[in-house]
Amino acid sequence: MYTIRLVTAEELRGSAEQLGALLADAVDGGASLGFLAPLERAAAAGWWRALAPDVEDGRLLLWVAEADGAQDAQSAKDAKDTESADGTDGAARGRIAGTVQLRPATTANGRHRADVAKLMVHRADRGRGLAGRLLAALEATAAERGLRTLVLDTETGSPAERMYAAAGWTRVGAVPDFATDPAGVSHATTIFYKAPTAPAAASLR
Repeated sequence: MYTIRLVTAEELRGSAEQLGALLADAVDGGASLGFLAPLERAAAAGWWRALAPDVEDGRLLLWVAEADGAQDAQSAKDAKDTESADGTDGAARGRIAGTVQLRPATTANGRHRADVAKLMVHRADRGRGLAGRLLAALEATAAERGLRTLVLDTETGSPAERMYAAAGWTRVGAVPDFATDPAGVSHATTIFYKAPTAPAAASLR
């Protein structure tokens, strides 16, 4: 089982190594997240630590999905096979399996909207609906805070694009030759938007 929760700046600093390992795994797996492969875990951890001031000031909201020790045997084996950079056993309680970010706009005429970014799930934890649950938690909080428009972009033709469409996001269009994948190959990027709604009875565990 996994728990989805918002993290504080202090927790982010303390989890930077785990988050760095997660980011490196996503990039090594081909996810287009703004980095080229191979991504050194130390550099990835430093990138996460640099976000702490924004989390502290409320300019960035960051969720993690944590494995809480009730996973099935295969999940535990997969996680152990992909041991994190700091030597933590992948099956241990509190192992970070996924994350997503929300960055509210700060301009006077845009305080009703926010950008969604860096949704990722470790390869050992995929196929369990974690990406959808992270998005649902983000959307519920966004609705509670009065945000009316969420925007994101993702690599055109990727599994992420199909996941967002299935999750009810509206495709605006694609920008050709927008960014490269981790191998340096250029791809188009698809832009999506959604008006978030808080579920009547949400369970984020």
